[in-house]
Amino acid sequence: MSAYTFALLVDGLAVGTYFALILIVGLWPSRKQNTMDEFAMGGRNMPWWAVMASILAAEISAATFIGAPQEGFLHHNFTYVQLAIGTVLARVVVAYLFIKPFYDYNVFSIYEFLEIRFGIYTKNAASALFLVTRVLASGSRLYVAAVIVVVLWEYFAANQSLTLGGRLWLYTAGIIFIAAITTVYTAIGGIKAVVWTDVIQATMMYGGLFAATWFLLHHIGGWGSVTAAFTRPGNLAFFDYGISTDRSAWQNFTYILQTPYTLWAGIIGGTFMTMATHGTDQDMVQRMLTAKDHKRSQLAVVGSGLMDIPVVVGFLVIGILLAVYYQQNPRDYIMADGKPKGNVFAYFIVNELGPGLRGLLLAGIFATAMGSLSTALNALATSYSRDWYRPYFNPKASETEMVRCTAWGTVVFAGLLSAVGVLTAWIALSHPDIGVLPIIFGMTSYTYGSLLGVFLLGLICKTRGSDLGNLVGMAAGIVSVSILYGNVHNQLTALALRGTDTPFDPGKPILAFPWAVMAGTLVTLGVSALFPAPPIPPEKLRDSHAPTEPGATGGEEPARPPA
Repeated sequence: MSAYTFALLVDGLAVGTYFALILIVGLWPSRKQNTMDEFAMGGRNMPWWAVMASILAAEISAATFIGAPQEGFLHHNFTYVQLAIGTVLARVVVAYLFIKPFYDYNVFSIYEFLEIRFGIYTKNAASALFLVTRVLASGSRLYVAAVIVVVLWEYFAANQSLTLGGRLWLYTAGIIFIAAITTVYTAIGGIKAVVWTDVIQATMMYGGLFAATWFLLHHIGGWGSVTAAFTRPGNLAFFDYGISTDRSAWQNFTYILQTPYTLWAGIIGGTFMTMATHGTDQDMVQRMLTAKDHKRSQLAVVGSGLMDIPVVVGFLVIGILLAVYYQQNPRDYIMADGKPKGNVFAYFIVNELGPGLRGLLLAGIFATAMGSLSTALNALATSYSRDWYRPYFNPKASETEMVRCTAWGTVVFAGLLSAVGVLTAWIALSHPDIGVLPIIFGMTSYTYGSLLGVFLLGLICKTRGSDLGNLVGMAAGIVSVSILYGNVHNQLTALALRGTDTPFDPGKPILAFPWAVMAGTLVTLGVSALFPAPPIPPEKLRDSHAPTEPGATGGEEPARPPA
């Protein structure tokens, strides 16, 4: 048996065992999934620690698993962690401002809260923004996860060169493979399958982090090799205040706004970003609402924030260790002209680790990809069924019909996300000089500010905001971000002008991405608050979406107070 065959068998066994475990655990909850309360909310009876693990697994995508170490590899510092400061502060706000009203109103889709508070048009606009943004962002992350499939091919078929079309087929195969397995257990098992498989995936993620760190420390001679290699000022630093005595006050101010990793961006910009992702995105909030009550949900949310910091630090440590490792062990496939040829962590996993340990890390990558994907699929399908299918296509839908719609919606959205992933791969391969990921990832910066603005208005103010005013405010928020946050616009312009004689200098955006959500939020909140709120009709204080099938959970509820 050749060394390649042995490695393939051992690594295949490790990855195959992971997939088998995920399918068994994911399909087990398919029993007694006859109501939306069970299928979409887990009967609101999930343990808080499982919810916390699910939140962690959902927010650590494959892009983070193999992307965050790249930050440590390139910059040799921990300034990326500054964004995590804001995530902790924001989760406290989400826990004690957002969660309880969502429980009080018994919402399945959080955009139902906006309908109760403001009206149908605000709900529809917010839900539509979520659906479009989540499809684009989560679809692009599938492309990132498929990177490992291409790297594996390059390792096990070292003598075979690939054309652009061949590489695209590999990306397509990887995307479809990951999406298909995730769709099976998500469509059948519902939110319980998502949460319990997320627990496994979070465990795999931590296991992969510890394994990679142990291997690297062992092979470079311990942490002392790191401190000896990086002695320049700024290396291994945790904080960048963005202030220099060599710059004027105005120059320091503009530098802070245009630099993504400063302490101010982390505390202020990061707080707004996480309030949006964890308070106004069905993707995150739905699993929070599976806890038994709002207090347990609050515990899960805050706990996930505290756990998030060591996770991010761990990824950055791996990147810094990789920089030392490849200083000691130069590799032609890693660096070219002083720059990495591709994702360093992905190449390290495939080319440097031995059989078994490599399989564990590969399973960790698939775990993070599937954890964030299952979360997105379940949230997209739930939002569609509650916000669009029942109100507009089947107002008298029974609980069984709603569950069936959500399950099939999971399959349809999996197809859409896969299509976006393949399209992203094609653009990335065809135009390697264009930053494709900032285009897709930046979409959330455009829309999250508008979503957060209307939610904050509904939660903190009873007398301001209306359907019309919110639409105007959300539009103003998106326009303001498109002007101030030029990164995505510049990338799209450069792509459109590619092949023409028209010169284009993208320059530098007025705001770095951590500030974009804050700008959109403040503009949306300010414009929407100019419009007075109409009185809330008494009938809106009852759950208009309560289950209608006999024996379904929910039933009649007492009148609930306005927000």
